[in-house]
Amino acid sequence: MTHRSVVRTWLTRAGFTAGVSMLVMGAATAQPVKGLYVAGEGGASFNQDQTVRLSPVFPSGRDHYQAGVTGIGSLGYGLGNGFRVEVEGNYRNNRLQQFRSSTFPSSVGGRQQGYGVMANALFDMDIGKSWVFPYFGAGIGYGWQAMNAYVHAPNGAFDQHVGGTAGNFAYQGIFGLSFPVPWVVGLSATAEYRFYTLMGPNGHHATATGIYGGWDKTKEFGVSSGNRDTRTDFNHSLMLGLRYEFNPAPPPPKPVEAPMPIPGPAPTRTYLVFFDWDSATLSARAKAVVAAAARNSTSVQVTHIEVSGYTDSSAAHPGRRGEAYNMALSQRRASAVKEELVRDGVAAGMIATQGFGESHPLVVTAANTREPQNRRVEIDFK
Repeated sequence: MTHRSVVRTWLTRAGFTAGVSMLVMGAATAQPVKGLYVAGEGGASFNQDQTVRLSPVFPSGRDHYQAGVTGIGSLGYGLGNGFRVEVEGNYRNNRLQQFRSSTFPSSVGGRQQGYGVMANALFDMDIGKSWVFPYFGAGIGYGWQAMNAYVHAPNGAFDQHVGGTAGNFAYQGIFGLSFPVPWVVGLSATAEYRFYTLMGPNGHHATATGIYGGWDKTKEFGVSSGNRDTRTDFNHSLMLGLRYEFNPAPPPPKPVEAPMPIPGPAPTRTYLVFFDWDSATLSARAKAVVAAAARNSTSVQVTHIEVSGYTDSSAAHPGRRGEAYNMALSQRRASAVKEELVRDGVAAGMIATQGFGESHPLVVTAANTREPQNRRVEIDFK
């Protein structure tokens, strides 16, 4: 079976195919996780019944498990375009609840523990909501399954102890939601579902005493030992967690049409030039506004031109560090407009520039809010 067929098989079993298709067809764009990050999560583990293979000395049946616990830790790297890769370590623990066999009724105890190392590839989606970002992915790796359990038949007719650790190839499918924490830059809460498979068979050493002789036959009371094999292990996990990015890159802002000055019978004396978020680069529309100001500076009486730069209240790093960064950004915007005025024929000596940072907004907003109309430079004829 090809790798693509294997991936398609477990996606179908987990119910992923329809959901993934809807996300891709929705033409969503990527949330740019960029650089190194760490993540941890924990929650509930649900093992599907595992088929116990018939052997000459041990009965066949199915191991049925209680809901248990899952814990996962990962170290990853975001590529800045929605894709990210990570390495994870995982742990699962489920208590054996019942051994289901047509041979005899039984009581059970003990547990199964699983752990492994996986390499995952994931893709983050931007569905137009700033508070939630779906993501999906897949992983391959190697896992181990440790057993320490017993099976008892009534009246001591059969007593079996199962122990040891088996390892095999593992793969998984991942679907989750991340919720950025607004007051901690780079921190996101996550809610996640994982479908995890440890390939089989997985053999564990077992020792039994009793009268069961295999193949549904009885024998004189005695001791038997050998391998007790189970088929492929399927696990479902529901988890909550946290992810922290060390170098967070905010999603690109939605394109905003900068308002053009309303045409009038006479040249205006104030012009507004707008900028993209965290940018001092003039767009084609902004250059057209600056060119109009340069042309009209010869049509009115002007002694000098004041060029004032501003930012909105958002910043990658809130607080004093963010305020200082925005102050410097507003000055760079003012300088960029001055250089364009000079290229359009205005004498440099007539132009004075100043940056005001977050102060004097056109639109009053709450702290750390992106507002396109506040990311501007004002050109005033004096």
